[in-house]
Amino acid sequence: MDLFFSPKPRVEDFEAAAMPHFPDLYRTARLLAQDSTEAEDLVQEVYLEAWKSFHRFQTGTNCRAWLFKILFHRLHHFRRRWAKAARVEAFENPADEANLVAETPVPQEIRDEDVLQALAKVPLDFREVVLLADVQEFSYKEIAETMKLPLGTVMSRLSRGRKILRQELAGVAGSFGITPGKDPQRAGESA
Repeated sequence: MDLFFSPKPRVEDFEAAAMPHFPDLYRTARLLAQDSTEAEDLVQEVYLEAWKSFHRFQTGTNCRAWLFKILFHRLHHFRRRWAKAARVEAFENPADEANLVAETPVPQEIRDEDVLQALAKVPLDFREVVLLADVQEFSYKEIAETMKLPLGTVMSRLSRGRKILRQELAGVAGSFGITPGKDPQRAGESA
């Protein structure tokens, strides 16, 4: 009988459960979409979908993981739309080769942009897992449930994603004179 007469979800309950996770959702969406406007749209869609299905959310369960599951579902939907738009745009502007810009030289100090650029070079399947594990601090199990992947796949993607990220950051470290095997702290320990 409760199925037909369940109480309506209260806005206050939704806000209390879901809104504390907004900064984490936006940051992750921004890193994955690589565009602040698209990230804003994506997070707005996540909260809209979460509100529509909040009556199915079980109080006391992991709201953060639930919201991230919705985020990745919406992200895959957005990617299909972005890919379709990119194909149309490429077809409309085949002579944009004149707008290509050469890469900038290696900076003298590490910046957040350096890390974000290195992260952007990590293939998307690996980047998603790295972000959830290392930025959002999800457990392997939470990542597996959120992304609907086997636990072994999560572990493999995380390992491979971290390896690629290390390789990408090695160039930045090299610009500071840091190379593998030349760690002054380790050299002092073995002496």
